[in-house]
Amino acid sequence: MTPLRIILFLIAYLPAAAWSVQHYTVRVTDQKPQPRENFVQGLEILDGYLYVSTGNYGTSELLRYRFVDGALHARQTLNVQIFAEGLTVMGDNIYQLSWRNKAMLVYRKSDLKFLRALPIKGEGWGLTHNLTELIYGDGSDNLYFMSPDTARITRTIAVTQQGQPLQQLNELEWVDGSIWANVWQSNRIVIIDPANGEVTASIDLQGLLPAHEYRRGTDVLNGIARDPADGSIWVTGKRWPWLYQIELVPAVDIRETQQNTIDSR
Repeated sequence: MTPLRIILFLIAYLPAAAWSVQHYTVRVTDQKPQPRENFVQGLEILDGYLYVSTGNYGTSELLRYRFVDGALHARQTLNVQIFAEGLTVMGDNIYQLSWRNKAMLVYRKSDLKFLRALPIKGEGWGLTHNLTELIYGDGSDNLYFMSPDTARITRTIAVTQQGQPLQQLNELEWVDGSIWANVWQSNRIVIIDPANGEVTASIDLQGLLPAHEYRRGTDVLNGIARDPADGSIWVTGKRWPWLYQIELVPAVDIRETQQNTIDSR
């Protein structure tokens, strides 16, 4: 059987559910103001606080706000040679990625005091955890599960959408047993099965930030946080003036629409 025939065979006989991707749009249910200058790289909500990692050389910081009113509670300014990326809060520590320094910075949660740096291979992009392991990405289609104590990589998954590698995975968030990820330079979030790396859902956030809110320097969608207090999902972007609380709205399946069009001919 030729390679082309093999591909056609798989398309014809592979169960549709194996590569099924649920498509969503969103409904905004609430919004909160945030400092427009924050180049958001990481976002997390815990115990009534909003943790933010901001990027760029010379302006990278770790910030903690009171979530109820947005008041700044604590901050840690990074060395000018560090470009900060994703963050997550796990146990008594805060973990923050650097982009090209091959290091994950560890802080004490109580006062944001820097404790140590854990080594990582390659670049650091997005970061989250599953209660026992840190999970980070390097901009490729790979996500790495790492021990927070030893920095040992325990396993790696390759993220695929309908059988194809999906790269540019940026800010991450663990939500109800799945990994949510921003896709860099797009208005899209994907939901990933941590067992096998398959994308199970794609969320279209096109137009979330209204056109009149754009200013010079306003950048891409980036930042996902689940509030464990009520399960709400909040998203934002780099130098956006708002945090948005969103609900998922199922969209019409593209393949179903195409099939209905074919059947109606």
